[in-house]
Amino acid sequence: MTANATVAPPLLLPPPPPVVQIRGLWSAFRNAGVEAVVHQNLNLTIEQGELLSIVGGSGSGKTVLLRQILGLQTPVRGSVTVLGLPAAQLSGIGCASRVGMLFQHGALYSAFTVMENIAFPLRELKNLPKELVRDAVMVKMRMVGIDPVHAHKMPSDLSGGMVKRVALARALIMDPPLLLLDEPTAGLDPDLSDAFCSLLRSLHRELGLTVVMVTHDLDTIHDISTRVAVLADKHVVVHAPLQEVVQFDHPFVREFFLGARGKRAMELSRGDP
Repeated sequence: MTANATVAPPLLLPPPPPVVQIRGLWSAFRNAGVEAVVHQNLNLTIEQGELLSIVGGSGSGKTVLLRQILGLQTPVRGSVTVLGLPAAQLSGIGCASRVGMLFQHGALYSAFTVMENIAFPLRELKNLPKELVRDAVMVKMRMVGIDPVHAHKMPSDLSGGMVKRVALARALIMDPPLLLLDEPTAGLDPDLSDAFCSLLRSLHRELGLTVVMVTHDLDTIHDISTRVAVLADKHVVVHAPLQEVVQFDHPFVREFFLGARGKRAMELSRGDP
């Protein structure tokens, strides 16, 4: 290289587009002729690789928001874009290949075995060899820590923690880039909850997942969230890392994060006695 040679500046790639983009969202339900507005001008952007916890009081529309990201509900007004597509286009058989969903109580099919539950999205495609489906199920079972000996058990024979793992394996069977979770640690004792959080953290890192989680479990929020979105006053009042959220001046934030339970969870996350 000569003295006068110049070095080209490094090529700067544009950031990836948001995984979820919600703009001007209005959600309303009519009951006995009375319209109840749940979301009003709600905006939320979820970037690739986030592990986002959505929190809010009862009736704030947390699960409704998940259903709209899935394309299962249509907003009155506004737009919901998921992985570059309108959320409404995600519904149907192709949804599982783009968005995995873990429902609050697992929502396993009671008449199906563990293997059949996990395989269900693949079998809906109707054109995959049985051997390939079986092998894919076994891979996902190992991934979430389920021993193969449980493959032919029925949901009624499983513990609460095992139900969650089976449901998680089913949500991941199509290798979706986006995973939605509704109260993933609800009903689990502290040890099982900690183990499930550790599993989620590992999967998030190893698979490069974007994870959106509705939860009221303060320990889970402190343990694994990269960002937190607070639903209050019918919209997202703050969306930031937890350290910034707890400093945000809002009645729900003060009550939820800075009350006795919130302070205890914060101390535990810091390792304070």
